[in-house]
Amino acid sequence: MYRFPLLALSLIFIFSISWSQIRLTKLVLDQKEAYPILGTDILVVDTLIMRDSSALILNPMKNDNFIHARITSFGKGCQIIGRGKNGGMGKHGARGLSQSAPCRNGFSGKDGSLGERGNDATNLSLYLTVLNIHGSLTIDLNGGDGGSGGKGGQGGDGGSGTRVCAAGNGGDGGNGAIGGDGGNGGALSINCKQCPDLHLLIGEKIIIKNYGGFGGVGGDGGSGGQAGLGPVRDGKNGKRGIEGVRAVQGKTGLISVIGN
Repeated sequence: MYRFPLLALSLIFIFSISWSQIRLTKLVLDQKEAYPILGTDILVVDTLIMRDSSALILNPMKNDNFIHARITSFGKGCQIIGRGKNGGMGKHGARGLSQSAPCRNGFSGKDGSLGERGNDATNLSLYLTVLNIHGSLTIDLNGGDGGSGGKGGQGGDGGSGTRVCAAGNGGDGGNGAIGGDGGNGGALSINCKQCPDLHLLIGEKIIIKNYGGFGGVGGDGGSGGQAGLGPVRDGKNGKRGIEGVRAVQGKTGLISVIGN
């Protein structure tokens, strides 16, 4: 009495798997052509041919991508790209208001905002049977660089003095913000059944880039506002804001190679 529901669930599961993959008998990328993997994280192809300067673009919406290919052929300057996106730069702090009224201090500048963190690169698993490299293949899984921190806003100028009061001080500059952390490099796994010694190919014909992204530089501190001038006493210039700190570099991804 439970067979039909179980059968229906099984069919739904099978169909969901089939729809979540790109299945091709043959995929040929012409010279300088780029092929993005969209809507899925799995590409299954019997024969993959990448001509000179062509590229496979991994799906950045998925943390992990998988490529299964029985026969592969790579020309010169081929790429598989899954690097993380760079983080955006932080916003600069607003300038402090200067005083139009006499004997008043200028307002301090606002602090800059933090730089955005670089995105992590995509993890890639390659399952190959036959590998032919006539030129070179670069696998780029570098993490995205962190964005620079925003600069601090300049301090506002102090108001002028009069005979009965000292001139106003300039406002302090806003602090520069910390840069965004670098994204982590992607993990790479290569499993090839009938390949030459992959350890000899890596670094010569297979170039792997999976370093962590650079940390964003800190924003400059805002300059202090100008002191007001007066007949009794001049004001003081505002202090410069503190420099933001450079952020942390992302971690390098792991590499796993399994040959025949």
